[in-house]
Amino acid sequence: MAQRPILWSSNLGAFRSLISLLKFVLAHPLNAGGRWRALLRVLRWQTVSRIAPGAVALPFVDDTFLWCERGMTGATGNYYCGLHEPEEMAFVAHFLRAGDVFLDVGANVGSYTLLASSSGANVVAVEPVPSTFNHLQMNVLLNRFQSNVRLMNIGLADRVGELRFTNSLDTMNHVLADGELGPYVSVPVETVDNVVGFSPPTLIKIDVEGYETAVLAGATATLRNPHLQVVICETNGSGSRFGKSDQDISDVLVSCGLFACSYDPISRVIAPKTTSGLNTIFIRDVAAASLRTKESRQLRLVTRLL
Repeated sequence: MAQRPILWSSNLGAFRSLISLLKFVLAHPLNAGGRWRALLRVLRWQTVSRIAPGAVALPFVDDTFLWCERGMTGATGNYYCGLHEPEEMAFVAHFLRAGDVFLDVGANVGSYTLLASSSGANVVAVEPVPSTFNHLQMNVLLNRFQSNVRLMNIGLADRVGELRFTNSLDTMNHVLADGELGPYVSVPVETVDNVVGFSPPTLIKIDVEGYETAVLAGATATLRNPHLQVVICETNGSGSRFGKSDQDISDVLVSCGLFACSYDPISRVIAPKTTSGLNTIFIRDVAAASLRTKESRQLRLVTRLL
């Protein structure tokens, strides 16, 4: 009898997770006009992921695939919706060109890395958690992008050293804050300036679950290099665990000559950002970026052409 409330709580948690997933999928802008097909993809994956013995390669953008397993919310979100983060991911694919350099900080399993690679850009993909890094490697090899992707199993910070990272939270893995408990792995860390050296990136994406200000502090030379055109940074308030705010991120990037923008992936219109969001696109030359995105190729998603 004592176990029944625990079982009920577990079932209730699973039900809430399912409802949250369905709300996300049905409200996603890239599923407009195709919501029934999106629900079928959810049903298909929820079924296959329970009977498949291991990872399954799901279609991604154009001719690329992503290895996915149960619990990989970001990767499976791409299958449900085309692009899990439509604004930022579409911008990366529409903006980058062959010969550009893309620095993917917090690459996770490689969604952004594959997008950039399929655009012809050269990629430096940084992922600190070893188990996640293995999935990143698998996705690069699966899509035969190893010739233009440099993989680094390290973290980035404001100084060279070592940091403790959580390793059981999927896309939410992060630097362990002071006083925070839980399983972790110790990882060597470098700075952005050291990693890029004399090859400054054209575009940087930083998704490190609140540690963005420390990463930016180790990128002072890179951020002021005029070759750098765009920084996409997570701005969802998670920096509070380290005593930092989204405004701290904005202050650093604006002081380096970049402007906070939003991007409509369907109309390809860049506009000043006026509302809060999970991520922010900071652009140095908005007119030049607008021209690039307008003239870019179409992406073939599981949901539509974009």
